[in-house]
Amino acid sequence: MTVAEPLSPDAVSAAVEALRVALDGVVDDSSLARAQYATDASNYRVVPEVVVIPRTRQDVVEAVRIARDHGMPVTVRGGGTSCAGNAVGPGMVLDFSRFLNRIVSIDPETRTAVVEPGVVLSDLQAAAAPLGLRFGPDPSTATRCTIGGMIGNNACGPHGLSYGRTADNVRSLTWLTGAGQVLTADSGPEGWEPVEGLEQFVLEHLAVIRTQFGRFGRQISGYSLEHLLPENGRNLAAALTGTEGSCGIILEAGLTLVPLEPAPALAVLGYTDMAAAADDVPALLPFRPLALEGLDAQLVDVIRRAKGPDSVPELPRGGGWLMAELGGASSAEAVGAAHRLVAASTAMDALVLPAGPEATRLWRIRADGAGLAGRTATGEQAWPGWEDSAVPPEKLGDYLRGMQHLMDEEGLSGLAYGHFGDGCVHVRIDFPLDTDGTIMRRFLERAAALAAEHGGSLSGEHGDGRARSELLPTMYTPEALGAMERFKALLDPADLLNPGVVVRPAALDADLRRPQALELRATDGFSFAHDGGDITTSLHRCVGVGKCRADLRGQGDFMCPSYTATREEKDSTRGRARVLQEMLNGGVVTLGWSSPEVHDALDLCLSCKACANDCPTGIDMATFKSETLHQTYKGRIRPLGHYTLGRLPQWLRLSAPLTPLINLAGRIPPLRKLMMRLMGADTRRSLPQLPRTPFRKSPEALQGSYPCEGGHKVLLWVDSLSDAMEPAVPRDALEVLQAAGCDVRIAGPGACCGLTLISTGQLTAAKARLRQTIEVLLPHVREGRTVIGLEPSCTATLRSDLTELLPEDAGARELSRAVRTVAEYLTEIGWQPPAAAEKLLVQPHCHHYSVMGYTADEALLATMGCDVEISAGCCGLAGN
Repeated sequence: MTVAEPLSPDAVSAAVEALRVALDGVVDDSSLARAQYATDASNYRVVPEVVVIPRTRQDVVEAVRIARDHGMPVTVRGGGTSCAGNAVGPGMVLDFSRFLNRIVSIDPETRTAVVEPGVVLSDLQAAAAPLGLRFGPDPSTATRCTIGGMIGNNACGPHGLSYGRTADNVRSLTWLTGAGQVLTADSGPEGWEPVEGLEQFVLEHLAVIRTQFGRFGRQISGYSLEHLLPENGRNLAAALTGTEGSCGIILEAGLTLVPLEPAPALAVLGYTDMAAAADDVPALLPFRPLALEGLDAQLVDVIRRAKGPDSVPELPRGGGWLMAELGGASSAEAVGAAHRLVAASTAMDALVLPAGPEATRLWRIRADGAGLAGRTATGEQAWPGWEDSAVPPEKLGDYLRGMQHLMDEEGLSGLAYGHFGDGCVHVRIDFPLDTDGTIMRRFLERAAALAAEHGGSLSGEHGDGRARSELLPTMYTPEALGAMERFKALLDPADLLNPGVVVRPAALDADLRRPQALELRATDGFSFAHDGGDITTSLHRCVGVGKCRADLRGQGDFMCPSYTATREEKDSTRGRARVLQEMLNGGVVTLGWSSPEVHDALDLCLSCKACANDCPTGIDMATFKSETLHQTYKGRIRPLGHYTLGRLPQWLRLSAPLTPLINLAGRIPPLRKLMMRLMGADTRRSLPQLPRTPFRKSPEALQGSYPCEGGHKVLLWVDSLSDAMEPAVPRDALEVLQAAGCDVRIAGPGACCGLTLISTGQLTAAKARLRQTIEVLLPHVREGRTVIGLEPSCTATLRSDLTELLPEDAGARELSRAVRTVAEYLTEIGWQPPAAAEKLLVQPHCHHYSVMGYTADEALLATMGCDVEISAGCCGLAGN
């Protein structure tokens, strides 16, 4: 049968039951799973009926058989980072990333690897690197995209210029067709023998394949049928690469690996604008750069605004840059090649860097472009849809000018970057998708015509998906479109696989996610000032880049600790954002903030705020968890932990006279378990031993003031946790501040940040507490004192949550600007600490890292002469 109409509820139930009986993997038709998988990194929302996470190859074969028997469409998904809607669909979604992710083998002699489709690219690179090898193509999502997804989209990345597309690096594919046949597609001329009718198909379409397919390297749109030609080696594996899951499913892939470059140098060339940079590309290609990337100055400005002026190294003068990577047998040889390329350019300014930390920082900015470009220069939300068009490199400058003119005419803007050496441009555009897709459709139709005028492709590496498949007639004749339709029919006769993509496409403005969302604003009773009070826009900051799914602790990132532990989509920042987005449109998550799906997704969020710093889009899930708890429980009985741990500062004050008894009870297992149960905490936990005397009862605190004639005026704010649980910390801080020549005053009682109230969603009480804190601390600020915070979460609360919860309060803004950590203040006043040449392993607190940044602490330790290694990851102390 041909898949067409949606299945009835009874048919869906029958298919799901059959899947549960036949499969060893996960079969999940819950509303939580369907909400998470309703969208990828695109503009589209298509709710599946069931999510299947296969454990074995046989699970995949059985799942497709059952889908075929029940007429259920199948969409395959890897990391879910597809920007064009390639990985969403009705019916069944197959997620390969969790279990089918083994690197089967790496052979250094033949420079080959065999992998399952769910292998993450960076894992393959890490496994191949000790052998001096790597996989050539490397998209910016390398830390979370899967090899299966790369094959599906024919991904390229910056080094596609030197190593080719994924199609050029695939040796063989073990392939499951829509008809249920498992075949081996090789890169040699015998690779298509198992496919009945393929030989005849090629003979009948020789002329159209030779004239319309494979016209330039980045012609990714449509199917790459040119690989089937006799003169191109009859390479079925390459032809199947880029079919976007619409012609079959990868069960295993044989890949070609390439040698690692020993020490590539980076040349950064500055131009007046991006079009001028593009004009210079043809003159630089003869120098055979490994990569030649474009970067817009406006994109760099967005980074500086979001992450501070020191987040980007010094760049050459210009409004746009080319980043050229040059190889060589040694660092000196690579640097020499980079200087020769610079000399041949028309750049107005240039910088050459050897391999090292500064070059890595610049490449990381480029790698984060997909998320960073999600905001325009004016801060508006920008969307994919026309994010990876490509033209022959010699036409790139004119194409960029034409596209800028087109955006100006439509009143749109976007930040351009991309693989300029291949003629591929990435840009996200501020389509007004909060209403509908009318303007987006008009722009995409005009942009497709512009690309075709320049001999280009609608897609240069992301595939067509739901975003551009409808536009394929712009660059292909009816004969070519008919050839693609017939090719799919040979491998998927029932149109089972990823329907609506490439062949018989869905409308590009159908199933858009953003227009379906309910508009919610702070004026509707919400507490945090997300995006100027626009909760809906803030939640849709998450465009699905998926960096939260990457294990980046070795690179100094903290996000996302719960996903790192569970590997479940619901425990990633993206998964949580998707469920909250579904709540806004009421599709499968129907009970608003109190929906069980929302609370299940947020349950393991540690409120660490790492996403606010590490996610390129800057979404802060900790605030949404607080908001969710606030909206759910306002006016209602709360969980026990909200009354105990959520009001911990009050309980610590009340329990201070009973400290000896509490410490004794904590050492007696039955009493300890009873106390933990009464607190609403896990009875397996231990109780901390409380100090006999809180800091506020100490002689130092009772003295209150430590004048220093002409000294720097500071106010030492001792938070509740430092006071009642770690009084040695404020004593040490007092000693250090005095040694630094500070005039120290200790803040009086009543100044509490309300952290535990915020993390448990008691936001009305938290606001009242913060207003009281402003009354206590602000007079000291107006006397010229800087407020020094100690506990990282408490300090971070006054730096961020204070102004987000009280956005209209001028005193809140004034106080927030005056708060510093000890290290920040000591570096600001230029204090020279004593030498301490120690080797230190340091783990920054996640709130410290995310809100204040840890650079001041690192600088202070370096001034002392310490050899510091930073350990990223989760210590379990954040939030609640």
